[in-house]
Amino acid sequence: MSKITVVVVDDSALVRSMLTEIINRQPDMTCIGAAADPFVAREMIRNLNPDVITLDVEMPRMDGIDFLSKLMRLRPMPVVMVSTLTERGADVTLRALELGAVDFVAKPKIGVADGLRQLADDITDKVRIAAKARINRLHVPATAPAGAAGAPSASVRSSGAMATPATAKPATTSPGLGRLSTEKIIFIGASTGGTEATKEVLASLPADSPGVVITQHMPPGFTRNYAARLDSLCKISVKEATDGERILPGHAYIAPGGLHLSVERSGANYIARVQDGDPVNRHKPSVEVLFKSAARVVGPNAIGIMLTGMGADGAKAMREMKDAGAYCVAQNEATCVVFGMPREAIAAGAVQEVLPLTQIAQHVLDHLRATVGQALSRV
Repeated sequence: MSKITVVVVDDSALVRSMLTEIINRQPDMTCIGAAADPFVAREMIRNLNPDVITLDVEMPRMDGIDFLSKLMRLRPMPVVMVSTLTERGADVTLRALELGAVDFVAKPKIGVADGLRQLADDITDKVRIAAKARINRLHVPATAPAGAAGAPSASVRSSGAMATPATAKPATTSPGLGRLSTEKIIFIGASTGGTEATKEVLASLPADSPGVVITQHMPPGFTRNYAARLDSLCKISVKEATDGERILPGHAYIAPGGLHLSVERSGANYIARVQDGDPVNRHKPSVEVLFKSAARVVGPNAIGIMLTGMGADGAKAMREMKDAGAYCVAQNEATCVVFGMPREAIAAGAVQEVLPLTQIAQHVLDHLRATVGQALSRV
């Protein structure tokens, strides 16, 4: 079996050395080149044709985002970003995922050598996943101004503290939803490739959609920026979940990185429960934790959506959701970056429909409208 070949791109000689060492210690991968900037990397890619690239964000001569934009338009290939864990680093990393990077590693700001050693398993796992990922060419609209592909969009630049508050969103209605918005809750689980897949689903929902609760595998420090970015793009309001808050129609709540998210009942209302705890299926937040609470607390009023991701997190719990009367769908293989989580959910008999990503939101809305007039609130 051939080894996964990797080119490391980072302006730090220490980081290049550490990543090379970590990769070469693995029996199934080898670092075939290390470049200090994108111009050297470009020649290495052309001559060595690696399976995966690890790419730093901040580099001289051309930053990682500009290079990634050009790479994904001209020669799309699996990329794992190496990003410093700062607020700006979080925004830039989200932009990289938007451009087509498969995943990212949060590089420590201090104690880089020791920090990277501690992250060795995470780094190599993500390289393995990237090597199997489905990569699509980045298409830039013909009307885009020169250089637009490498620059963050207005919505990305305005994310963070300056994001439009939920109360400023215009109220709209969707024919046929009515009281379903207060009785139903949509649950979404996602991992690798899920930041963009979740955006696709949420951006297609109307402002009076049922509440949405999301677990996306993401480390601490990134989910608040991610929620703000989505809030600026969607009709519904999107935020990082806080413990004890009521789950409202027209709102989406994202599990904070490093914490588990579940739902509980408080009188007639559903509330978010955000708690620390051990990783479940190696993840925190875990889709399993969220979906189990959906089965236990929401039952037939839950709608489950399993999106792209590696592994089996959430598959068993989604079957519990379906057995409790929930309606569950999974993203199809052709539109997944990684088909692992949807495949496991399908294999567990947990889903009623398998759909392309672009059809999921509309299918869920059609299902909701078809249930008008039924006795929905049975929990």
